[in-house]
Amino acid sequence: MRLPQLFRSRTAGFSAPRVEAPGTVGLHDDRPRDPASNEEEVPTITPIESFESSLASLNCLQFPTAVARASSESNIVVLPNARNAAADRFRFLQIGLEQIQTSKGTKCLLITSPLPEEGKSTVALNLAIALSKLGTRPVLLLEADVYRPSQSERLGLDPWPGLTDCYRNKTDPSTAIRRIEPLGIHFLPAGRPLEDGEGILPSSVVARLLERVSPVFHWVLIDSPPALPVAEVLALKSHTDATLLVVRAGKTQREAVFEAVRILGRDHILGVVLNGVEGLD
Repeated sequence: MRLPQLFRSRTAGFSAPRVEAPGTVGLHDDRPRDPASNEEEVPTITPIESFESSLASLNCLQFPTAVARASSESNIVVLPNARNAAADRFRFLQIGLEQIQTSKGTKCLLITSPLPEEGKSTVALNLAIALSKLGTRPVLLLEADVYRPSQSERLGLDPWPGLTDCYRNKTDPSTAIRRIEPLGIHFLPAGRPLEDGEGILPSSVVARLLERVSPVFHWVLIDSPPALPVAEVLALKSHTDATLLVVRAGKTQREAVFEAVRILGRDHILGVVLNGVEGLD
C-alpha cells in the first residue's frame, strides 16, 4: 500500500515540504480569525423555492441510506479494526485536524491537488471515514469535482441525482445527501458531469448548500476539482475554512505545486498531503 504523508505548510513562504517524522502529522494554521431508509429509494427532490422551509428542520432530518459495495480497488483503508500503516496515517491526520477544529473552529475543508490523478479523491474519502469515527460523528463528503466525478463508482453505489442534476433542475441539493453504510459517512455525489458548453457550477449553489447544512455536520469535506485550471477551485475556496493540498510522490512537478499554492494562497493551506509514499511500512 502506498501511504499518505502530511507535511507542514509555511506561512512565511512556501518551500519544499519538510517531513515531520514517519507516521506523524504536521498541521499549521496561523490565519487571522474573527474572535466572534432504503438503498433503492428514489430521492425526493424539493423545489428551490422551498429551500428555507425544507432546511429549517434539517437538524432533525434522518437522511436516507445507501449501501457501499466497495472493492479492493476502491483504496479504502480506514475500516473497522484496520491495523495497517495507511489507516494509521489517516488517523494521525484526523487527530491533527480535530485539534485545529478545537482551537480555530475549522469545519469546512477544501481537498484539492495541483493536477488530476494525484489521489485527492482517495484522500478525501478515507479522511471523511476517519473523521466520522466510523459513523459516530456526522461528516459530509461533498463531491464537487463535477467534470471528473469518481466517488460513486469507487464506492460501488447505485447512482442517484447529485449536485449538478439539482443545479440543472433548480432543486434542493440537500435531498441528494445519503448516509453511506457501513462506512457511516454522509455523501452528496457530483451527479452527471457538466459538459463543456455548460460552463462552471455557480458558486452560489455551493454557498447556499453549505450555509444550510454546515450546522448539521461535524465536518464538511469538499472533493474539489484540481487547482489548475483555477476558476472552479477559487469559487469553492471562498466558501471553505481551509485547504488540504494533495500531491503525488514522484509525479507532481514542483512548479505545479508552487502554482497551486500561489492560486490558493499560503494562508488558506493547512498542509500538504504527500500521497503515494513507498517504504514507510
